[in-house]
Amino acid sequence: MDSLGALSAFVQAADASGFTEAGRKLGVSPSAVSKAIQRLEERLGAQLFYRSTRSITLTPEGAVFLERCRRILCEVEAAETELTQAQSVPKGKLRISLPSVGILFMPRFAEFKRLHPKIEIELDFSDRLVDVIDEGFDAVIRTGEQSDSRLMARKLGVYRKVIVGSPVYFRQAGLPIHPEDLTTHSCLIYRYPSTGKLDSWPLRRDGELVDVALTTSMVMNTLEPQISLAEQGLGIACLPDIAIQKQLEDGSLISVLDDYMGTCTILRVLWPSSRHISPKLRAFVDFVADKLLETATSRCR
Repeated sequence: MDSLGALSAFVQAADASGFTEAGRKLGVSPSAVSKAIQRLEERLGAQLFYRSTRSITLTPEGAVFLERCRRILCEVEAAETELTQAQSVPKGKLRISLPSVGILFMPRFAEFKRLHPKIEIELDFSDRLVDVIDEGFDAVIRTGEQSDSRLMARKLGVYRKVIVGSPVYFRQAGLPIHPEDLTTHSCLIYRYPSTGKLDSWPLRRDGELVDVALTTSMVMNTLEPQISLAEQGLGIACLPDIAIQKQLEDGSLISVLDDYMGTCTILRVLWPSSRHISPKLRAFVDFVADKLLETATSRCR
């Protein structure tokens, strides 16, 4: 037996309190187990078992060594499982929760589905704080800090909100120069579906939040109408910069008050912590980390 085999023989013998049962589980003779452990003791320079004609019991040194051996063998098993899973085809159902801004990522999810046709994807769009484990999600994409110690996390990127309107709108209503100027403008406000609360615009001056009484023109609970109505000149909106990259580039939307909108938001993928990550989940995490915000350019600085 090699060194790893000797460790396995030692653990099996300790668990079975004998060489005969250990040999049966390992598929070798009791004498082979006994000799392997004896050679291990000689190499360590320590006695691992007290032996009698009827039984064996761990010595104090053996008890300490046993716990180390268990961890070593568990790590080997985990490495073998990980390698085996990595070589298998990702398949099965994935339940993913995303915030409302996640609708912007559908082209990427379509790409992922084409790459992994055997993975069944269930998407849940919600701005509420879901319990990943208790609600049975395989992974969630969320903003902000990760505080649940039961979860693993991987940063996907950053974005920030910008206040935008169309050139036609600003020609008619004028450009706001200070946050307080927003009180005279028509505002297209987002309402969180999960809580019913209106989105607050994160305006800051000298690091402090600026509280402005916005004039609400229209309220909606999805991003697309905000973008469309802003483009049509019906008001100004506060939107994630990654959601309106095309409009900012082609000039159909213009950002204002940029010096007051410096707060950046981190986007992460979270999943339950486990020794073994399934091939389908690993494929998803690696994909979104590499591709989700690949072409998006945030104004974070």
